[in-house]
Amino acid sequence: MSPTAAPAVVVLATRNSGKIHELSALLAPLGVAVRGLADHPEIGEIEETGATFEENALLKARAVAAATGLVAVADDSGLEVDALGGAPGVYSARYADPGATDARNNAKLLAALAGVPDERRGCRFVSVIAAAAPGALGGAETALRGTWEGRVAHDLRGGNGFGYDPLFIDRESPGSRRAAEMSREEKNAVSHRGKALRALLAVWPDFVAKLGA
Repeated sequence: MSPTAAPAVVVLATRNSGKIHELSALLAPLGVAVRGLADHPEIGEIEETGATFEENALLKARAVAAATGLVAVADDSGLEVDALGGAPGVYSARYADPGATDARNNAKLLAALAGVPDERRGCRFVSVIAAAAPGALGGAETALRGTWEGRVAHDLRGGNGFGYDPLFIDRESPGSRRAAEMSREEKNAVSHRGKALRALLAVWPDFVAKLGA
């Protein structure tokens, strides 16, 4: 079955406008209408209780699929910093505090790495993208991972992106560019989320074939 046989509507299990823009662009090849949780105000906050990115992504996708009766796609992503033992990891969005802003999270990360030299500031963005169908469509699910290697900068730079993008130096980028200095197209070509979603697209025909089974 080809990707054109995909469901007419996919719900993205997020209210993060940055993620919605990125994922919508990356899902465009599927030819489906994309909704976010803003289109489903009846769905409350989904508590991320998993210990891994995979657990959290599947937890969110399953919850939204069950609530909407539609295929749901969820991303759980974060930044792993080597010098911090992999932190903030799955707690990236709430690293500074439960209601943390990007600014507070970035400030805490800079403080935690104060005095740490460049050679010990290695990091990676991790994204796991999960798709889940509601029980009425067979309950199929899958989860794929993508990573983006980099280094944590000593200061903020760039006005694009969100989260830790102003601090993330792409290891392969000429001139040590930050993720926040890249266009959306440039970022999607190399990012953790782009890699995870391309992996999802590769298995999408098999996923769709299971719908209704």
